[in-house]
Amino acid sequence: MKHIRKKIMTALLALYLGMSGCLFNAKEKTVGEEIRMDDITEFYYTTDASTNPPHFQRYRFYVEDGKHAFYHEKRQGDHWPLTESDVTVCGTLDISMEEWLVFYECLEDGIVTQREEILEAGNSGPWLYLYWKNDASSWQVFSFSSYAKQQEFVSYCENLRDRQMNQTE
Repeated sequence: MKHIRKKIMTALLALYLGMSGCLFNAKEKTVGEEIRMDDITEFYYTTDASTNPPHFQRYRFYVEDGKHAFYHEKRQGDHWPLTESDVTVCGTLDISMEEWLVFYECLEDGIVTQREEILEAGNSGPWLYLYWKNDASSWQVFSFSSYAKQQEFVSYCENLRDRQMNQTE
């Protein structure tokens, strides 16, 4: 009887450790759970299409020297791909902790997965990459929790972009 109880306990322990291992080796991470607001160091949102005329828009949120910032860049031209030499509008705006919180709330509950090779050609994005402290440089592909959150994010970026552009006029 003691021998059977020992086997059952060993089996239960192995099952528990196996299930725990599955949790630790998850295929995704959630913003707000495994990735906290203070951990985020950089986020890119880029659309790039070979339409006629080509379209390129990038929004970037980042932390530098402990300060939060927003960067936007638009590229225009009559050829594709558009390169850095085609940048027509760009700017940087320092943002407050409250504005960083609005940014974070747009990302909250979003999913981050590992990078994979994408064999599709011509996808216009958006291409979304999230970087954070202690990331092993392989978990950056982001997806919003919903289309509504993505639209809220884009609208927020457009407002910040417009504010930055009005400051420089």
